[in-house]
Amino acid sequence: MKWTSEIFPLEMGELEPHVREKAIEIANQLKKEGQVKELSIVEEAIKRAQEWFLNMEG
Repeated sequence: MKWTSEIFPLEMGELEPHVREKAIEIANQLKKEGQVKELSIVEEAIKRAQEWFLNMEG
C-alpha cells in the first residue's frame, strides 16, 4: 500500500505538514527500494525528513 497525505502511519501524525509530506515520500521510496526492513521504514523516513527540514533551514 502506498501512503498518501490522507493515509499515513500514525507516527507521522504529529509532524509539521511539510515534514510529513517529505516523510511520506521517503517512506514510499524506501518501501519500493526494499533496502530498509519493513518495521524500520517509518522511523527511518521520519528521521530523514527531519534532517531534510533542518538542512533546508540552513
